Amino acid sequence: MKLLITFLLLPLTCIAQVKWPPVTQENKPWTRWWWQGSAVTKAGLDYNLQQYAEAGLGGVEITPIYGVKGYEDSFITFLSPRWMNLFDYTLQQAKSLGLGVDLANATGWPFGGPWVSDSDASKTMYYKTYLLQAGQQLNEPVLYYQHSLVRTANNRQVNADTVLQPLYTNKNLQQLALDQIQFAGNLPLQFLAAYPAAGGTMLDLTNKVDAKGILHWTAPQGSWRLYALFPGLHGKMVERAAPGGEGYAIDHFSAPAVNNYLHHFDRAFKGNNVSYLRAFFNDSYEVDDARGQANWTPQLFEEFKKRKGYDLKEYLPALLNETVTDTGSRVLYDYRSVIDDMLLENFTKQWKQWAFRKNMMVRNQSHGSPANTLDLYSAVDIPETEGTDILRFKFATSAANVTGKKLVSSESATWLNEHFLSSLGDVKQALDKYFLGGVNHIFYHGTAYSPPGAPWPGWLFYAAVHFQPTNPQWQHFHALNAYVARVQSFLQSAHPDNDILLYYPIVDRYTQKGNALLQHFDGMENNFEGTDFEYLSKMLLQKGYTFDFFSDRQLQLFTVTKNHIITGGNTYNTILLPANKYIPAKSFEKLLQLAAEGVSILFYKQLPANVPGLYNLNERRKRFKNLFSQLHFSQDKALKSVQKTIVGKGAFYYSDNFEDLLSITTVRKESMVDSGLQFYRKKNGMGSLYFIANTSDKQYEGWATINTIAADFALFSPMTATAGKARWKTHPASQKSDVFLQLQPHESVILQAYNSKQPGEIYPYRQAAGTPIAITGKWALKFISGGPALPHDTTIDALDYWTNFAGDDVKNFSGTAQYGITFPMPASNAGSWLLNLGAVHETAEVFLNGRSIATLTGPIYRVVIERKDLLAGNRLDIVVANLMANRISYMDRLGLPWKIFYNINMPARKKENRKNDLFDASEWKPMPSGLAGPLTLTPLEEIK
Repeated sequence: MKLLITFLLLPLTCIAQVKWPPVTQENKPWTRWWWQGSAVTKAGLDYNLQQYAEAGLGGVEITPIYGVKGYEDSFITFLSPRWMNLFDYTLQQAKSLGLGVDLANATGWPFGGPWVSDSDASKTMYYKTYLLQAGQQLNEPVLYYQHSLVRTANNRQVNADTVLQPLYTNKNLQQLALDQIQFAGNLPLQFLAAYPAAGGTMLDLTNKVDAKGILHWTAPQGSWRLYALFPGLHGKMVERAAPGGEGYAIDHFSAPAVNNYLHHFDRAFKGNNVSYLRAFFNDSYEVDDARGQANWTPQLFEEFKKRKGYDLKEYLPALLNETVTDTGSRVLYDYRSVIDDMLLENFTKQWKQWAFRKNMMVRNQSHGSPANTLDLYSAVDIPETEGTDILRFKFATSAANVTGKKLVSSESATWLNEHFLSSLGDVKQALDKYFLGGVNHIFYHGTAYSPPGAPWPGWLFYAAVHFQPTNPQWQHFHALNAYVARVQSFLQSAHPDNDILLYYPIVDRYTQKGNALLQHFDGMENNFEGTDFEYLSKMLLQKGYTFDFFSDRQLQLFTVTKNHIITGGNTYNTILLPANKYIPAKSFEKLLQLAAEGVSILFYKQLPANVPGLYNLNERRKRFKNLFSQLHFSQDKALKSVQKTIVGKGAFYYSDNFEDLLSITTVRKESMVDSGLQFYRKKNGMGSLYFIANTSDKQYEGWATINTIAADFALFSPMTATAGKARWKTHPASQKSDVFLQLQPHESVILQAYNSKQPGEIYPYRQAAGTPIAITGKWALKFISGGPALPHDTTIDALDYWTNFAGDDVKNFSGTAQYGITFPMPASNAGSWLLNLGAVHETAEVFLNGRSIATLTGPIYRVVIERKDLLAGNRLDIVVANLMANRISYMDRLGLPWKIFYNINMPARKKENRKNDLFDASEWKPMPSGLAGPLTLTPLEEIK
């Protein structure tokens, strides 16, 4: 096979008539900007923001976080007048540099702080049961004693008796690093009732309990079980809180609690000009990553009765009984759906409305919530996801697509590897996965503010990928940022082009008992593993079908035009249900309506058989059966595996074979996935748009079938800014086209289809026109910047990592070094040459005859050199940056202080790197650093 070319032209080369979209502030990647201790200064803000702008970032999201030891005198209380003054200054300076700004509505996460009173804090409902027979009285007081509990973020042992109340009166909250705290004492009785074992009316005994907990009641005829409820503070604290942000997490289910919380920001903002602020941010729910659950709010019984039409107090045995019964499952569904409603309405929507009144947006990580994350994501302006799983991303991107939102962001590259071991090439591969999942607004996680004079490595956040100016790779960070900006310039200006709407069967999960009252939803993990929903999602992705998830609430907004579903301004071909057992009657009725208007509704394996919940059950069940009775299935004539029933202009289909189901519809299958390529398809005013990535370790060259026809196609290489018309051919009968692609491992490309013929030159497809020529000889190695000490310059006879040389200076060194050599004009008459750097750790900038021709972030290190740029004698210089790891290892071996942070300090991701509960690299051997080659030049020719 002939050699494939990855970087086909020099960076920033564009072919006339086939143009890149202009890059905007939002197209560029943004970063979470940690303000540690909020210990910022105007000079430091200027210094940091200037570096970010020069690196090609588009904006910052300010999140105040725990402080740095030794800088206590510089700590600034969150939202204090001094803090607001510096925040105002940041907005002004960011605007002058063209950087956008978002702000977290808390320090750390979740929402909370010292102004959150006990009445507004998250709560847990505890309960006790008692058994009495006729004529008996309870011989013990109705009391619930809560033992003290203290959990700290830094595993520090703290006695709850030494912690002052209210919590904000403690002077050492940064050192305490409280994650959860419960104080010892009796909890108040909320409710006590007796339930007859034989069935019958509940007896409310709450008013028969005196101040000492003595129940003045004698059991009447029969056997009685008593249930006593005791609300208490869940005790979850703001995690990783900054000074002035330490306090209880809010009760997300309570509208008054959320209103009181946000009003604190209103008071702080008063008199300040924050109009340049783009959005407020919430870093996920994360209340229940602590002991117990936040499963109660004071308004619960009242809200439940208003929403469900019956009194939850009458069904406590069904809700709390460990035995699974139909009634218990239905009450459990109702309880969870009420919590769902309150989280959506009282927190998410109220927060959104609060920001809207300020003419600002909200960005939210809805995952991890005890509610339908699709609905929570839909309620905000910018849904945000995180992690490494495309199906997890699709909850945020689906919500955006189904409701017509422009942006979907991601907390990106949080924990790719152990501290200091992630390269920009690793990051690039992680970002491509987000693009493949539909994300179009990258946020790095993250960059810590660090004062100009801070000793290396400066101030750091505890996550493992450090996007810091002190990272040697920062010198080449601009190349990765330019790549992201180019990709997002396309993705943000296009609309989704997905065919299938896949029903999210959260109703089934709400009916199933588990180890706790509430479930928390975060992709497929823990809730949908092993289900038909997970199976279908994975298969659709693997087989090349495009889809979005949708919820019951979203379903009610769907309309039909020309047999297609319209939602959020986007068009879909069909709806697919994943063998779910339960469905609300209102949803099933809507499906019938959509089918009657011409839509094909597909059911995998079976149709839903029941309605969830207990409220008005007989009426809803009757309604559902009446709807179901309209359906009369028979075997489809074309596909015997499919059962079909006509509904108006459309039809219902079901089958055990999902591909047979899909074949009945007009959904498109992209067969390029069978060749190891992955894609995300969108559309814009010009035609279809594909982001295509070769995520394999093998090169790809050949004709990729695209499920669209067009008048023309163009390719755009976002890493090199190369663009040109593609080589393609159309198959009119199948409504498909073939486009010729050349992609190295982990290379990506934008494919744009056009509705009209485009002028311009062909994208430069090239292949080897001869054997590679090695560039050999003596290399001058010069160390440019870094530490702990700058090694001496040297001359080497052959390329090698500098860590393989003798002496500790090179082995401990993290920084940049330049490899230089001269070479003659190659003898071949080739019009261009492929320069292959071979093995590089980790990033490199290539200079030819004094001019920078490429910055390469990996994992492939190649650049094309045009013949016109070569001289009779040529000077080649390659500046390589390595990881931070070797210098960190040196510091740990010598015990030099750099882990100087309150709260969590620096946790190890891998247990082998843990010492005294902290990350420790003292045992690491030097990580390969530099350029090992072999360095070759290969003559190229265009593929005709």
